[in-house]
Amino acid sequence: MDFDNLFNAQLNALKEDGNYRIFAELERQCGQFPRARSHDADGPDQVTVWCSNDYLGMGQHPTVRQAMKDAIDACGTGSGGTRNISGTAHHHLVLERELADLHGKEAALLFTSGYVSNWAALSTLGSRLPDAVILSDALNHASMIEGIRHSRAQKVIWRHNDPEDLDRKLARLPANAAKIVAFESVYSMDGDISPMAEIVEVAEKHGAMTYVDEVHAVGLYGPRGGGVSEELGLAHRITLIEGTLGKAYGCMGGYVSGSAALCDFIRSFASGFIFTTALPPAVAAAATASIRHLKVSQSERQQQRAQVAQLRAKLDARGIPHLDNSSHIIPVMIKDPVKCRMIADILMRDWGIYVQPINYPTVPKGTERLRFTPGPLHSDADIDHLVAALTTLWKQCAIAHAVA
Repeated sequence: MDFDNLFNAQLNALKEDGNYRIFAELERQCGQFPRARSHDADGPDQVTVWCSNDYLGMGQHPTVRQAMKDAIDACGTGSGGTRNISGTAHHHLVLERELADLHGKEAALLFTSGYVSNWAALSTLGSRLPDAVILSDALNHASMIEGIRHSRAQKVIWRHNDPEDLDRKLARLPANAAKIVAFESVYSMDGDISPMAEIVEVAEKHGAMTYVDEVHAVGLYGPRGGGVSEELGLAHRITLIEGTLGKAYGCMGGYVSGSAALCDFIRSFASGFIFTTALPPAVAAAATASIRHLKVSQSERQQQRAQVAQLRAKLDARGIPHLDNSSHIIPVMIKDPVKCRMIADILMRDWGIYVQPINYPTVPKGTERLRFTPGPLHSDADIDHLVAALTTLWKQCAIAHAVA
């Protein structure tokens, strides 16, 4: 059997549908973010990155960089293996204490990524709690879906951000079932924010555990960056808060936080924790420095919000359609995979603007988009340049403008 032919047949189908992913070869330049060097042959040498999840530019922050350098000099590069075999690094425990404090929880548990933390935690809870039923928001992230699937627990999907539908579905379940309500705070593709207070009220009414993914909110919302749950004063009522170190904190890794018993339960039974090489101590040290900084500094968040508001206002003035939400994520709707790829390519080649097209299966067919994430290090001139480029391309590509 010619396996390459089988592989290529499916790859060609992706290309014909306009959903084949092409990765830009970029080199981040320390101290120059959001500028990056492009290694693509047919584009400019320098581009401005408009779709990074390093939302606050903390991956470039001098305090964070120095913490990583100091830890490398003190401990070397790798962690040496799993925490079970090679030992837990002191830097891991310091970071976990910092994360627990961030969310007002007794404990936290560190993973190698937000994907792994969701997959491992949900699969462990669903598989080991008696008669578990996981109630999942319809638009939950792939990592949550995979964790639920792997748990083999009963799954109930409730309508996106609809507490009334959740209430109805919880009411139908047996009283003795271990019910887990899984949802996100900020949904990364549409940028909408969940009605967290109402969801928590419904879950408490039915004695359900609440599991909230705050990966697109930690560092950005709340007075100390504890996420939407902190901003709304709800963190103490949520059973498990999951987050990432790879977005607003500018590093790498994921985590869960909750009671000491909950974190120890996941530590003791989650294969995604037990058998995975731990994060390097230097990464943990950098993340700790980033969290500590954003617990007390408001300037990065304030400037980011100012730039988000400015870009929204200028897109509105030009009639360029973007989803109306209250978050920092600005999805500009194209609704065609071929045009979405074409516009992204032209922005890169002719304007030095890098934004990755978001196509199926990340979003449903017919909702293709460009997802912009303005940050505190994008200048007013950067925003004007982006809006001018989009305005020109909208005219050239004859894409419908937003209704005034």
